[in-house]
Amino acid sequence: NISLGTPPQQFTVVMDTGSSNLWVIDSSCKSQACLGNLGSGYSKRRFDTAASTSYQATPTPFVLTYGSGSCTGTIGYDVLDMAGLNCPSQGIGVATTIADVFGNQPIDGILGLGWPALAEKGVVPPMQNVLNQLDQPIFTVYMSRHQQLNMNVDYYQDGGLITFGALDTKNCAAQVDYVKLSSKTYWQFPLQDFEIGSFQARTNYQAISDTGTSYLGVPIEIMPQIAKQSGATYNMRLQNYLLPCNGNYPDLVFKINGKDFHVSARQYVMDLGITVDGKPGYCALGIFAMQDLPKSARRTEEN
Repeated sequence: NISLGTPPQQFTVVMDTGSSNLWVIDSSCKSQACLGNLGSGYSKRRFDTAASTSYQATPTPFVLTYGSGSCTGTIGYDVLDMAGLNCPSQGIGVATTIADVFGNQPIDGILGLGWPALAEKGVVPPMQNVLNQLDQPIFTVYMSRHQQLNMNVDYYQDGGLITFGALDTKNCAAQVDYVKLSSKTYWQFPLQDFEIGSFQARTNYQAISDTGTSYLGVPIEIMPQIAKQSGATYNMRLQNYLLPCNGNYPDLVFKINGKDFHVSARQYVMDLGITVDGKPGYCALGIFAMQDLPKSARRTEEN
């Protein structure tokens, strides 16, 4: 939750490490997506810039494109408050059009946590504007585990915790491993190898840590190997790889900075209540194939 303007107007936004701009919906947008798509169970809160005495408009247009949608509008400046942090003049994308996919989601906008080089129109990202208010120049993201949510009633269930200016010692392991970024755009780092079962890629990759993407995105040539080692088969109707929920599946192993990090099947095999040909008990892989990932990280926001 954040607030913008004077007096403050409240918004719910995605905290997104895969982008660097803050945008919310302009009150002038009357499309169904801007209001909240019928059946989504969520009514959008839109920014009434005329009601804010501190809002400063500009004629600068913006276009932000994500993996499954985009938004357009103009850049403005206003007071931002989030988690007790305050920026008196934050650059904001005030969106007059948004993609239909955003109309289905319980959000009023996106707040980018990426680096300045990734920002549209050179707008300074919120984190850079509040750095001097932090005890340490870091933030920690913890995501709690939920499956089979009733999206009509569970929007506000505890989704995790973002800690600004400190490590989250409650939810994070005591041992913290660091890796040098390979690009200060995304939170991008070298991935030295990948393994699953008897398969080992023996290839260097570039990866990004992206809170705005739900699944693991992998190089397109790796996906068949993951399916083979896990025994998953592709379902055209659901456009996902499926496998029995009660199976015993190997870890995904990522080599980062010389250390192997294991991701257990509990984290990548998702029980979504899937029935195939009348038979229940099927799960989905929380993994999708991406083009052009082996040598360069590619943006896949909001999948």
